[in-house]
Amino acid sequence: MITIKNFEDNDNIKITEEIGAFKVMEYQKELSLDHSTAQAAYYASKMNVRRRQLVCDVNQSNITVQAGSMQWMAGDVHATTGIKGVGDFIGKSFRGSVTKESAIKPEYTGTGKLVLEPTYKYIILIDVSNWNDSIVIEDGLFLASESQLKHKIAKRANFSSAALGGEGFFNLGLSGQGVVALESYIPREELIEVELEDDELKIDGNMAIVWSSSLNFTVEKSGKTFIGSSASGEGWVNVYRGTGKVLMAPVL
Repeated sequence: MITIKNFEDNDNIKITEEIGAFKVMEYQKELSLDHSTAQAAYYASKMNVRRRQLVCDVNQSNITVQAGSMQWMAGDVHATTGIKGVGDFIGKSFRGSVTKESAIKPEYTGTGKLVLEPTYKYIILIDVSNWNDSIVIEDGLFLASESQLKHKIAKRANFSSAALGGEGFFNLGLSGQGVVALESYIPREELIEVELEDDELKIDGNMAIVWSSSLNFTVEKSGKTFIGSSASGEGWVNVYRGTGKVLMAPVL
């Protein structure tokens, strides 16, 4: 039996979100300071620049994390590669090479607690069941997920326009019922949720961080003609078309 004190019950820590096996902790102040850094840390905390950590309850679910993210674990928790044979290894290696994610993401199993490295980014928890059990996420945002979620490759509908628009061809998709944790430069309070019903959303830049897999995602000219796009100064835009949801940042 393990008892952990002065961690989640610390007066300097606030639990900002809790879904499924995940809990987001936020340090309200930087306490390990000296006189040379105290002033900068004080104003940083006033501007919501704070350390955050993801705490994972392995009792509730096996946890898959971005490689190198583990800080400590307590209890009968074991790290595995999550690879289920040669075919699975080849598939994960290919998926990692095209989605800019780590090819092999460790999976933690057993009973106990897993704590990931602190970050100054915002940790966003997404319940995939609220997105019709299937989402696509922007490159580089994945932090951890409950392992029952299936990872897959989501490709653009048209490769040529993706290349011309300066975008990648593939993104990481997640399907099933479970929760995923993302690292975002934008807090949840500023994220805009757009729900489409047989309609379209056009965005200039990689401002969408999550979207429904049911949406048809392309990169297209902002105008009907090349001259029109050049005249508008917009050029190529990301287009999400169909029925589903998009979670979008207000700024890049």
